[in-house]
Amino acid sequence: MISKPFATLSLLAALSTLSLLPAVARESQPLVGVAAQYDTTHVYVAPDNVGKFADSFLATFGGQSTKQVTVTVTPTPSTTTSQLLQTPVGTVSLFGFTTPVPYPFGQERTGYLVRDLDKALAAARAAGAIVLVDAFPDPIGRDAVIQWPGGVNMQLYWHTTAPDYKAFATVPENRVYVSPDAAPSFVKDFLRFSKGKIEEDSAKAPGIEIGRPDDHFHRIRISSIFGRMTVLVTDGHLPYPYGHETTGYEVTDLDATLEKAKAHGVTVLVAPYSSDKRRQALVEFPGGYVAEIHAAAAP
Repeated sequence: MISKPFATLSLLAALSTLSLLPAVARESQPLVGVAAQYDTTHVYVAPDNVGKFADSFLATFGGQSTKQVTVTVTPTPSTTTSQLLQTPVGTVSLFGFTTPVPYPFGQERTGYLVRDLDKALAAARAAGAIVLVDAFPDPIGRDAVIQWPGGVNMQLYWHTTAPDYKAFATVPENRVYVSPDAAPSFVKDFLRFSKGKIEEDSAKAPGIEIGRPDDHFHRIRISSIFGRMTVLVTDGHLPYPYGHETTGYEVTDLDATLEKAKAHGVTVLVAPYSSDKRRQALVEFPGGYVAEIHAAAAP
């Protein structure tokens, strides 16, 4: 058993503490996010795999790429190609560094667009995050990198000219693996920052979802202005490739999507299985990016 009574009780206690905060304190936290379609998964691949990954990802999910540019996206000298892969089920910020990647870049899972970067950083700090990389300018705005309890890194960004993107057909799922020790603080802090809510809290989710069909684990689903998040609370005994996937993509037809993916260089790492009213699989795209893909199970 992965989920333990003390872990579940600790989480409930932490959330109860959050709910008991004075209304003024909770309301003083600004709504810093914009919308889910402005949040991206950060994918770093070797330069010779950039084109292969982009072609494969777009062939699998549809959509288009912005023009590729060569820029510096870190506060210290570096060079990378950069482009957005915009699909109906999620967006990727794709980087192909031609220089060594400065620390801690490459460890952040997502980029979240915020209304005001300084206010967002203040809100993140007030909610319990630490700032790993303080605000710095990039070619089209400003960025920073923050870390939540459990070692969950995210980038916050702001554009000089506000972007205008079409809403997703299905909102992708940020998949966060944390330990029972970190889960209560992570959930409490992220909820305070995002003004989100828990949609589902399952203390005995089927272990097949983390590659351990004979066990159970603690799964929490959260929704907020930043989109969907699934928190997977585990003891870290994870068979490959579980824990490597940072994003789950919802599609209409899983089998058809996997066939398109395989035809464009994608490897199916975990064959489709059914759990929690969905069919899901794990795949690896050219360049090494691992993702979860799921569809609602037939009624």
